[in-house]
Amino acid sequence: MRVMARRKVRSVFHDVYPADQAAEMEMRSQLLSGLRRWLTESGMTQVEAAKVLGVTQARMSDLKRGKISRFSLDLLVRLAARAGLRPKLKLAALKARCYKPFVKRSGRSSAMRWQRIPL
Repeated sequence: MRVMARRKVRSVFHDVYPADQAAEMEMRSQLLSGLRRWLTESGMTQVEAAKVLGVTQARMSDLKRGKISRFSLDLLVRLAARAGLRPKLKLAALKARCYKPFVKRSGRSSAMRWQRIPL
């Protein structure tokens, strides 16, 4: 029997954006996907769902078509809460990627650098 190593699959956002922006885009994508699923499973029209969420029908159309660039993270969190989806945030530190800022002084100038935090 052949055992294959498990690799963590990264989202496409990590190939396109810096790490901090990729993390935000992943969260926005998950919230948008959950809201789209909620809309589909609720059986409501866009107008009815818009009233429940407190937005316009045009915004519901953008949501249904997956227009992620039209929604901020905070708006998606509020919409998910209004839909009863109970959005949660989970933080996970990776040992190899925990850094803290420090100032490196060399001669007359100083520069901000990042130093690994031992865990």
